[in-house]
Amino acid sequence: MTEALYMEDCYMRSCKAKVIEVNGLFVVTDKTIFYPESGGQPTDTGKFVCGDKEYKVALAKKISGNISHQVDKEGLKVGDEIEMVIDWDNRYKLMRYHTAAHIVSGVINKHTDAKITGNQLSLDKTRIDFNLHEFDRDLIMSFLPEMNKLVEEERAVNIRELPRDEAFKIESLFKLKDVLPPSIKRIRIVEIEGFDTQACGGTHVKNTKEVGTINITDMQNKGKDNRRLYFTIE
Repeated sequence: MTEALYMEDCYMRSCKAKVIEVNGLFVVTDKTIFYPESGGQPTDTGKFVCGDKEYKVALAKKISGNISHQVDKEGLKVGDEIEMVIDWDNRYKLMRYHTAAHIVSGVINKHTDAKITGNQLSLDKTRIDFNLHEFDRDLIMSFLPEMNKLVEEERAVNIRELPRDEAFKIESLFKLKDVLPPSIKRIRIVEIEGFDTQACGGTHVKNTKEVGTINITDMQNKGKDNRRLYFTIE
């Protein structure tokens, strides 16, 4: 199983790894810093360096416990030692957006009890879907100062793992008890200190001050109890 180094250190930009499986343009390594597309967060991109050759990485995807990387040409073989380097500017932007998404969804839930039903991060905006019976756009916009106040308060963003039973004692996570498969014995927790605690496998900044200014750019009614919000960060 590929060791996912990004789970413990979201700021790691490069590392050494060994190729353990090759299938055409798809390469599996013993460890990786590349985030595989999942949970609404896009894949990391970057490159592998092996000797004097570079292989561009366009996609990382989790397959049967391993993380497979799609490179732009063949040539790597099992046993090769490589250096992997991610496109840091893209990764860091997505880290900022992901933490901002926790702030936005946390504030909305606090005031409306609405649950998040989906999200999609990108490099220019992020989408959040939530279930809300009454859709008052002015009310949602009124939450924006509180969202940015949380950013300005420079709250620490802490990441840790807890045993399954211990994690489900946290009130905000209890609703996942019957959703996460019993095979998952440890739960990764992302906590914005003093505000929000969620189970999350994505990458995040260490402090809310890194997020920047949150701007709500659009809100859409997508049907019964299905609302969509778009926001950007500056």
